[in-house]
Amino acid sequence: MADQFSNLQQFRKPAVVSKGGIVAAQSRKAAEVGAEVLAAGGDCVDAVIATTFALGVLEPWMSGIGGGGAMVLYRAAEDTYEVIDYGMCAPLSLRTEDYPLTGAGAASDLFPWPRVKDDRNLHGPGSVAVPGVVAGMEEAHRRHAKLPWKELIAPSIALAGEGLAIDWWTTLMIGSVAADLRRYESSAASYLIDGLPPHAPWGIKAKVQMPQQRLQAAMAQLAAQGPRDFYEGELARSIAADIKANGGSLTVDDLAAFRAHLREPLQIPYRGGTVYATPELTAGPTLAHTLRLLQQNLHANGGAPDAEAYATYALALQSAYAERLRDMGDADGRRALGAEHLAPACTTHFSVVDRHGNMAAVTQTLLSTFGSKFELPSSGIMMNNGIMWFDPEPGRPNSLAPGKRCLTNYTPVLAQAADGRRLALGASGGRRILPAVTQMLSFVIDYGMDLDAAIHQPRIDASEGAVVIGDVRLPQATRDALAQRFDYEEARGQTFPMKFACPSVVLREGAENSGAVEVAQPWGDAVAEA
Repeated sequence: MADQFSNLQQFRKPAVVSKGGIVAAQSRKAAEVGAEVLAAGGDCVDAVIATTFALGVLEPWMSGIGGGGAMVLYRAAEDTYEVIDYGMCAPLSLRTEDYPLTGAGAASDLFPWPRVKDDRNLHGPGSVAVPGVVAGMEEAHRRHAKLPWKELIAPSIALAGEGLAIDWWTTLMIGSVAADLRRYESSAASYLIDGLPPHAPWGIKAKVQMPQQRLQAAMAQLAAQGPRDFYEGELARSIAADIKANGGSLTVDDLAAFRAHLREPLQIPYRGGTVYATPELTAGPTLAHTLRLLQQNLHANGGAPDAEAYATYALALQSAYAERLRDMGDADGRRALGAEHLAPACTTHFSVVDRHGNMAAVTQTLLSTFGSKFELPSSGIMMNNGIMWFDPEPGRPNSLAPGKRCLTNYTPVLAQAADGRRLALGASGGRRILPAVTQMLSFVIDYGMDLDAAIHQPRIDASEGAVVIGDVRLPQATRDALAQRFDYEEARGQTFPMKFACPSVVLREGAENSGAVEVAQPWGDAVAEA
């Protein structure tokens, strides 16, 4: 390759195997929080809630209580599957006339929408959609939790009290958007030092911690008063006041009206088993198209995909994306995909299995890195920029409108294979999520791989139109074959910027659980309960 990186360096991250529960997440510390909840007798859903709130403190650029998401659950005792949808929506109080087009063309080469005055839909209070994470956790807790709400938030309160620990990964994430964080006084105060990203010290005993006292107080309020406080109580009033004072439209009424929704999962037959995915405004329907083509055209031979299999993956994914665009009345794809054409989209995914076989696949996001880049001055909550999901030009399939739900590209799934194995799977990585989820499912179901083999198996990405990206670790014969059939590029499985999505997965076979996380993710681990 033409880059300067090592050709000899190798990454490995072994899968974890246990009779007990496992949490696989992009943050090891958050996974440890969830695993400790399982060890204390908590249900899979208890671990989901505790891990969610911990992630919002530990990696605030990816997710948090200012964002939204969805989860797919399997309940072992009842042998049932369900989806809890807490995706964001536009505020009912939003006025489309507050997002005038400048007539200056697209917002950027990567951004498909016409430019809005002051980029109001991209960052700042005007880009904030109604957040759903707390409502999602409320619904999950109401339905399945065993432990008290307050107990599940306690670890995140303690983590916020310690402050955000600065290492090279934290510095990189903050540095990637420092120019926009500087626009907002509260954000700059929380994440920058003299207007610049904080750096980890060289000294082995030295530490740099960015204080999170306001976020700690907000989490303590949420723990004490319960989830409705975020939407109807003191926290809601504080959120709305901060948004209004800084020129946004989100109101207390917008927050009070929000509810998470229990939905039937999309059931996709595959190889004698079933894949259970999120329905409607997610990539679940696109996954269904992809798997239908794989079932018809992929002929698995041996223990790993060959060149023809990777070509089949690429063709199925390209066909599925094309169908999604046609259904939205947008043949060239740049408008209907919307935020899927952005890089980078920042999301977190984690998967959980408990010792009883209950499972969860959970994907949550602020949309962009640090979402709106606007941290609420009173509560220290980093807010999403979900309005960026919408086309600001009227009359389009995905045009901005009050109360409208956001079109997303995340794909948390549960699957039961014909041999009885179950897995919970998803990924972060914007438009690259679907190819990763598709191939991980195939590695396990079509090729019988365990998670250690599946997480280390090289993948392709086919989310960029005609372009197919292949991992340089693919066999030379496969690389040559792909280059002959596609507009083919190669990339490393690198830490930043990731050219492939970042999956987190757990699997249950009989009474034994296993878990694995993307090898190149520097913080991520699967953690078993002690």
